[in-house]
Amino acid sequence: MLTPSDIRALDENLPFWKTLSDGEKTNILQGTIKFIHQKGDIVHEDRNTCTGLLMVTSGQLRVYIISESGKEITLYRLFERDVCVLSASCLIRNITFDVHIMAEKETTMLRIATDSYKEAGKTNSGVLDFTNELVSSRFSDVMWVVEQIVFMSFDKRLAMQLLELSSINESDAFAITHDQIARDLGTAREVVTRMLSRFSEEKLVALSRGGITITDRNALYDLT
Repeated sequence: MLTPSDIRALDENLPFWKTLSDGEKTNILQGTIKFIHQKGDIVHEDRNTCTGLLMVTSGQLRVYIISESGKEITLYRLFERDVCVLSASCLIRNITFDVHIMAEKETTMLRIATDSYKEAGKTNSGVLDFTNELVSSRFSDVMWVVEQIVFMSFDKRLAMQLLELSSINESDAFAITHDQIARDLGTAREVVTRMLSRFSEEKLVALSRGGITITDRNALYDLT
């Protein structure tokens, strides 16, 4: 059952909401369900399953792909009020890769059924405009990750990742394992460990069991 705050979230985060007719709004509301996922839950993992449009109302999701060799590569993360369209793969033509979505924290989200969303798009051009903008934005994120992997040195990629994690956690000290960083960056844990050891020797970071503290933020920025 949707609450007034859920409906307000749709109003505030779907640019086309105010242009919908009462009937169109009712149709989308009837096709919207609230879900709560625990940390570690898989939210979506198969392009042949059209999960629907996802809107995060609290928590954090990680969107990633898995290579043929089994390596995970993080594409981007979703935070409060972010909307995910790659979970509704049937809205996107010619998508040929499986996107996986996992809850990194306890996460509450609204899932808009694809049929309800597509029905609104038939009569309201704002729905299609929003979808196209969202797809374009997310594929820009994906291409940025590809560019990093292909063209950037690993020390630069790791420095950028540590600064991003610091921003997400709003602290220079945060809990993270070498395995988690390796999954984010699509590399081996040993590669991460070696580079972190170098950063530690150069006094850029301090390492502890299950955690990292940034000790020279300016030096990390210089690497990027």
